[in-house]
Amino acid sequence: MRITIAGAGIGGLATALSLHAAGFEDVVVHEAAPEIRPLGVGINLLPHAVRELTELDLADRLAAIAVPTAELAYFNRYGQAVWAEPRGLAAGYRWPQYSVHRGRLQLLLLDAVRERLGGHAVRTGSRITSLRHDSDLLVGADGIHSAVRSALYPDEGAPPWNGLVLWRGTTYGTPFLTGRSMIMAGDGTQKFVAYPIGDGHLVNWIAEQPLHGEPPERGNWNRPADPAAIAGHFADWTFDWLDVPALITAAEAAYEYPMVDRDPLPSWRRDDVVLLGDAAHAMYPVGSNGASQAIIDARVLAHSLATTGGTAAYEELRRPATTALQLANRQQGPEVVMRLAHERAPDGFEDIEHVVPLAERTEIAAAYKRTAGFDPVLLNERPTWSVR
Repeated sequence: MRITIAGAGIGGLATALSLHAAGFEDVVVHEAAPEIRPLGVGINLLPHAVRELTELDLADRLAAIAVPTAELAYFNRYGQAVWAEPRGLAAGYRWPQYSVHRGRLQLLLLDAVRERLGGHAVRTGSRITSLRHDSDLLVGADGIHSAVRSALYPDEGAPPWNGLVLWRGTTYGTPFLTGRSMIMAGDGTQKFVAYPIGDGHLVNWIAEQPLHGEPPERGNWNRPADPAAIAGHFADWTFDWLDVPALITAAEAAYEYPMVDRDPLPSWRRDDVVLLGDAAHAMYPVGSNGASQAIIDARVLAHSLATTGGTAAYEELRRPATTALQLANRQQGPEVVMRLAHERAPDGFEDIEHVVPLAERTEIAAAYKRTAGFDPVLLNERPTWSVR
């Protein structure tokens, strides 16, 4: 079976590796960019995605470039703790959760593809622009602006924007809290996220707030922004354990991105074409799920092709799951606890239990894990998607 993959991002490369592991040798990845460079900033890989990379024999390589996340903690805009929970191995998973530079992860996957499938398996400067191809299957893994998706749904238009803008950057700084904590602080409108990547002293951060007027280019993660101007929006967010404006200001570079996603589709496939990753289900960057879901797509697609010879089983399993996740992220996912704390105690609180009781916070976190597919018991007990 000859398979063409459009896009050499995390989803496309993970698909090539998954297909190879499932016995498919004639796989070629086409990347529009003339060169694959380690662009971007930090992302998180949840335990269900780390499981798939582990089963692709990439665990040691991943551990060498990533920080194992110890905890996820939510705070209000005054730095008061709303909710915290252990993550990865400390939460009972059989696999860690990792924070990693997106570009370094992409290069890790690229190296593995070239080692296992050969140097010819990835062709740069080669853009797939239509549904015409000379293989048995075309996999559209070409991102939120997917040409393959556009060919399937030519009347869809631009990704819808929700009125928020994200700024992203990295700053060398002093480790905070556990030194491996991922924190989110906010009030349901403004939000700040930070977590260590690389050597643990490089902090990845995201700042978010509403933007009045027309958004910048939708879906472009690499639009430069001024760190000092961003810090001005968070000037009073100085906590005992983290100086938010100082962290933002010290960044060498920052990037602006309008908060966009894609509406769920009625189908991901047609004849000899199928969609995957952001091309299939681009979602708001809530709950650390974008890259993780693309990796899971890749594994399920390979399993579907190897065990059934087609893509129907892949879509049957993945499309309802990611549709539910897209809609949950539009409602702020597990981050809703910050909005609830602000609505009920806008000036802060003395005891979070009187504002958002523990039972409510626990169920919000557990419900999102079930929706996103990383409930620890279910994930630990789920059969593998490896086929040999």
